[in-house]
Amino acid sequence: MSFRSLLELDARLSGQLRVAEKPGLLRNMSAIFAHSGDSWFWGAALILLWFVSNPYWKQWEVVEFVGISLLVALVMSIKFIVKRRRPEGDWGSIYRNTDPHSFPSGHAARSFLIAVLATALAPLWLAALLWIWAPLVALARVAMGVHYVSDIAAGAVVGILAALIGLQIHEPLIGWIVSLIGFPLW
Repeated sequence: MSFRSLLELDARLSGQLRVAEKPGLLRNMSAIFAHSGDSWFWGAALILLWFVSNPYWKQWEVVEFVGISLLVALVMSIKFIVKRRRPEGDWGSIYRNTDPHSFPSGHAARSFLIAVLATALAPLWLAALLWIWAPLVALARVAMGVHYVSDIAAGAVVGILAALIGLQIHEPLIGWIVSLIGFPLW
C-alpha cells in the first residue's frame, strides 16, 4: 500500500466520521468536545484554579500548565515541518485562520498529555474522567472536520510521549521555575 493510498484511506475514514455539516445532537456534542481541549481554556482554568487550590492541587496544576505550554511548542514545530493542510470546511474558522496545518492534532496531544499527567499526579477519579474525555476530544476534532484520523492518532502519541518524558523531569523543572521566580508555586 502506497503512502498516497494511505492518505486517501485516511481522508475517506475521516469523511465518514464527519458531522460538522449535519445539524443535531451529535454535531452539538462534537462541537463542545472539540472546543473543550482548547489551550486557552486549559491555561486560563489552571491559572484560576491555582489561586484557590491547596498545595496538592497546585502541584498538579503547575505541572499540567508547564506541560501544556511546552507541548504547544513541540506540536507547532512538527506542524510547520509537515505542513499538512486541514480538511476543507467551514467549522472552526478560528483554528483554520490561526493554524492552517493539521498534523499532528494539538487538541489530541493536549488532551492525552493532560490525561497521562493526571494518571500520575491526580486522584484516580479525575484520571478516569480525563481518559474518557481525551479520546472524545480527539474524535470530535475529526467529526467537526478540522483534522484527519491520522492527525489525532499522531497527536495522541505525541501527547502521551511528551507526558511520559515530562514526568521523568517534572521535579527538576519545577525546581528551576521556583528558583527563577523566587517563590514556591504551592
